Amino acid sequence: MASTTRYTTTTFALGHIVTFLALRFMNSLGSVFSFISKDAVGKIQIMENYRIGESSQQYLTLQSMVKYEMENKLVDLVQRSENWDSGCRTILRLHRVLRWLQLFLEKLQIASEDSKTSVLCTEAYNDSLACHHTWIVRKAATVAFYALPTRVAFFEAMNMGTTEEAVAKLGVALPFLSKVFDITEELYKQHNLLDLP
Repeated sequence: MASTTRYTTTTFALGHIVTFLALRFMNSLGSVFSFISKDAVGKIQIMENYRIGESSQQYLTLQSMVKYEMENKLVDLVQRSENWDSGCRTILRLHRVLRWLQLFLEKLQIASEDSKTSVLCTEAYNDSLACHHTWIVRKAATVAFYALPTRVAFFEAMNMGTTEEAVAKLGVALPFLSKVFDITEELYKQHNLLDLP
């Protein structure tokens, strides 16, 4: 039991670290990603409020949060309810952003030198977030992605060193992103939470 608690707490902490790094990454890209990072910051603030609120003990791990909110009917699986900012729903939105970031970074890691990051980013967006957004948001996102530089210039702007160093750093970071995504995906799948309204 102690090892399970340590594992889930570590998973939640790892999720926070990954989210922080993802936000730092998006903020360093400037206004192109501001619409995503501002939304993510708002969602992180919702979760921080839960973590320090009167039910804070229920928000120590993803597992305890899901259990608490499901048992107390704070999550409506059918329609958007008065609990629109439940922890489960908020984490789901962050989970989807994490998936987009994961796919984008994976594409960046294996792309050729002359690859257009705008194309890579659009492909990652279409494979993850686009289906959850309205037509106008999808179009705005696609237009924003066109402002991204080439892959080499992108790595330079990120201050990640040479292209080879950047690819190596992505090789270290991506397994952590994948782990956080996979754990959350599995937990949400078990509880039928992946399609919350």
